[in-house]
Amino acid sequence: MESKTLIWILALVVALIAVMPLVDEWRRLRMDDAPRATAPGEFAALSQGVTHYQWIGPLRGPVAVCVHGLTTPSFVWHGLAEGLALMGYRVLIYDLYGRGYSDRPRGAQNRAFFLRQLDDLLEDQQVTEDFLLVGYSMGGVIATSYAGANPGRVRQLVLLASAGLVPLPGRMLRFVKTIPLLGDWLMYASYPRTHRRCTEAERDLPSSVTGITDLQQRELDYRGFVSAVLASLRGVLDDDLSPDHQSLQRIGVPVLAIWGRDDTVVPIAAIGHLTKISRSSKQEVIEGAGHGLPYTHTEEVLKIISDNHRSGLN
Repeated sequence: MESKTLIWILALVVALIAVMPLVDEWRRLRMDDAPRATAPGEFAALSQGVTHYQWIGPLRGPVAVCVHGLTTPSFVWHGLAEGLALMGYRVLIYDLYGRGYSDRPRGAQNRAFFLRQLDDLLEDQQVTEDFLLVGYSMGGVIATSYAGANPGRVRQLVLLASAGLVPLPGRMLRFVKTIPLLGDWLMYASYPRTHRRCTEAERDLPSSVTGITDLQQRELDYRGFVSAVLASLRGVLDDDLSPDHQSLQRIGVPVLAIWGRDDTVVPIAAIGHLTKISRSSKQEVIEGAGHGLPYTHTEEVLKIISDNHRSGLN
């Protein structure tokens, strides 16, 4: 009898451990009108859901569109967008689905999913001219994919610590991406703690975005963020950008790639791969920089972009 009781107790403990990450997700806040009431910018009801966006800069001038990365929404661009605005650009920043103040639609987050969001937003905002397209981390995958599909619309492609050129490091990451169900559970159970630890490690770094660590960690307050990260890991971040870069080189779309020497998220080996598949791409390395280029090394990034304007890339 005692043995059976012990087995039941152990089974109950295992069941509680298994269900707690899902309960934690269910208890998170919904992204709805309440948090959006204090959001900067505007909202567009697009074909896949509501998208939060902002225009920064003059009312007239060339357009720059900035696409953020896997876990840090459009606030990551605030410092860089102000700098681009001083160059004369009208800068459009927006939250990818599953992040920031945008909706959290379920399902795959693949190339078609994100390109449709960008196409919808550009149509909604009546952006018909060609523009500067800037992509950071996972946003580099989306921006490169968009440029490859719409080369006539992209004046210049600027990539900051872009994913999609070399595999992202980490055994747990590979496990979560490739193993269904158990990978899902592990993501819900471990990712919130990992996200907090990684963002906390950057708290004392200089940043052009005030309070960026707290803003990054606030994403965990809302339901759908963790599942969006997982869907992107299994979707758009599995894409190989080699065909896109080769196509852009043939067509003649200027590509400027900027890397952080000390980046541990996107390995510096990406430089060599991009050189191999697209010799016309201009590449620059910022010494002492990690993965947070848009907000930790804003001035250096802006200078590189400005210098390459003068050298005829734009």
